[in-house]
Amino acid sequence: MEYRQLGNSGLRVSTVTLGTMGFGGTGWASPVGHIDVEGARRQIGLARDAGVNMIDTADVYSYGLSEEILGKALGSDRDHVLIATKVRFPMSDEPNDAGLSRHHIIASAEASLRRLGTDHIDLYQLHAPDAKTPIAETVGALGELVAEGKIRDFGCSNFDVTMLADAAAATPPGGPGFVSVQNQYNILFRQPEDGVLDECARTGMAFLPYFPLASGLLSGKYRAGEPAPEGTRLAALGERAADQLSDERLATVAALESVARRGGHSVLDLAFGWLLSRPVVASVIAGATRPEQIAANVAAGQWRPGDDVLAEVDAIAPR
Repeated sequence: MEYRQLGNSGLRVSTVTLGTMGFGGTGWASPVGHIDVEGARRQIGLARDAGVNMIDTADVYSYGLSEEILGKALGSDRDHVLIATKVRFPMSDEPNDAGLSRHHIIASAEASLRRLGTDHIDLYQLHAPDAKTPIAETVGALGELVAEGKIRDFGCSNFDVTMLADAAAATPPGGPGFVSVQNQYNILFRQPEDGVLDECARTGMAFLPYFPLASGLLSGKYRAGEPAPEGTRLAALGERAADQLSDERLATVAALESVARRGGHSVLDLAFGWLLSRPVVASVIAGATRPEQIAANVAAGQWRPGDDVLAEVDAIAPR
């Protein structure tokens, strides 16, 4: 396993992070399947054995259940991994239980610590922007949590270049700022190339891509002219996945798979290797529903495509 610096923090992270959106398997953002404490414990054990040292969750995943399951599954092994979680979305009908106000951030951090059964969070991330709260208030609240030792570092998710610049301008001189940006990024979705990756390189922030397999399209499971395999995320979406499973999109995936196979690799290997060829990418976040998927993700994170392969990818799926 390769380890990279988590931006401007003092932490080094494995190039593959275990995502836990499936822990609990109920409520908001829940994918196909259900992973209980025992299932989570098995996943974490396999990931750790392979060298994975960061686990990513969020308070809103299964409305707190993902964090609870993660905390119980880790138990006394908590200090052997880095925990990343997030704050932004409502966890109740209480009017102030949402957003990025100081009130909500402080209360949410305390709640996450209780659910996780820990005294600190390694990476606390803003799950999405909040246009109603001044970013200076948000950064100030995160700084308080760092000073109190409740979080080690903080980052953001789904922020664009302007939002990142506003946050940097609101950070007190010498005070802690964002160490990472977690945005959607994969071969078929290249929006971060419109400035965010350059901003990470300029400021030293790490980039943490989520949905590296484009909701499974880059896993090799889907074929043109064939129904989505039963039990997969896109099969569960039904007609809502029509755009994802269009003939044009599947033809692009088939072309990418052909490029990967010429080098003795799978399209999943290509998806991970392509992301990790970017120096600002510290770790690729990927969940799993079966043990073999963890092994495949870890193996995929070890390949670095050459410049000739990267050029072919650009020709097939241009920016």
